[in-house]
Amino acid sequence: MRQFRRKIRDLLVEREGNFGVMTALILPVLLGTAGIAIDATNLFLSKAQLQDATDAAALAVSSRLADKKIDSTAGSEYGKNFVAGRFSTTADAATLAALKTGTTVSITTKAQGTSGKSFEVAVNARLAVPLTPLTRLVFGQEVNVATVSKTVSGYGGPRGLSMEVLLDTSGSMAFATTTQRTRCKVPLLNICLLYETYFVTKLDAVKEAATALFDGLDNVDPTPKFIRTGVINYANGLVGQSAMAWGTTKSRSQLASITRAEGGTDATNSVDTATVNIKVNATKTDTESLEQKKNGNDPVDRAIVLMTDGEMTGAGATWDPTIDNNVRQKCTSAKAAGIQVYTVAFMAPAKGHELLKFCATTPANYYESNTVDALIAAFAEIAQKATAQPSRLTN
Repeated sequence: MRQFRRKIRDLLVEREGNFGVMTALILPVLLGTAGIAIDATNLFLSKAQLQDATDAAALAVSSRLADKKIDSTAGSEYGKNFVAGRFSTTADAATLAALKTGTTVSITTKAQGTSGKSFEVAVNARLAVPLTPLTRLVFGQEVNVATVSKTVSGYGGPRGLSMEVLLDTSGSMAFATTTQRTRCKVPLLNICLLYETYFVTKLDAVKEAATALFDGLDNVDPTPKFIRTGVINYANGLVGQSAMAWGTTKSRSQLASITRAEGGTDATNSVDTATVNIKVNATKTDTESLEQKKNGNDPVDRAIVLMTDGEMTGAGATWDPTIDNNVRQKCTSAKAAGIQVYTVAFMAPAKGHELLKFCATTPANYYESNTVDALIAAFAEIAQKATAQPSRLTN
């Protein structure tokens, strides 16, 4: 026992050998601690990246479902591919395959109103994160991180909407398109004795397109309890308008009253008038808010549809940059007021395209139509978009 104590005392007193012993004892601890720190950071970053991927995937699936671009079956595969795609530049093929396998997309669809649907999308994903060698001794080769993202979206649901439709009825709208139709020229006792073929004018085309828009709105809200509309037709200034009213009846009457196309083009006053008519004020005591509240609608979407076949000329025949800039300023004010602006260029020149692209709230809200069928389709799609519920995360 005395000899053992002496050896211990000698070891404690000896300086040269202690460093090696202490290093041997501490180094694994230091390396293990460093490895755990590295792995903890990797796990945190991987989980954050995976959460971003599932959030984006859930929103993308919801948006495409609401836009009727995919169905529930295609939506599941689309969501899986979307999540894996977010890691395509940083992960190998095996990891991407495992990530796709570990991702599930569930979609719940419910009917809304007579023709609407709502969607609840949940994206669950799991990603295996490799560990450093020393950490593997305790936790194994890898650790799984998991995330879940949930969204809701839909179209045709019970949501308040106040919309102004601005239609160009300047002189060029009297021009014929390349679309031909057939009509009865000589009727007799409900029998047509003679038919004739004619070219549809731009004005007739836009009236058909606006009718398609109103049909779409009525399909969503046939009562009506949620949608209010108004029509403004303009040339070199505001020509006529129908006051904002429930449904589309008064708007259709205003549309039917448009029989002439004449004058130059200046949408400045029309955009300004539409903005004043439907924008919400800070206290929600504006006319539209008060009318919508009568049916319990709050919040309420506000929208302007601006259509033209030309460029801003004022009373003249050539493009006027001052008037063009005035319209841009009014569009900016409308968007700043929270109004969703949809724009439709119909067989328009370059300056008309540029203006309407600027005025649209987003590039997706801009439509460029060069045929009657494309114009009608654009207005019908606007009805769908304007009544769609915005996709949003719920978790």
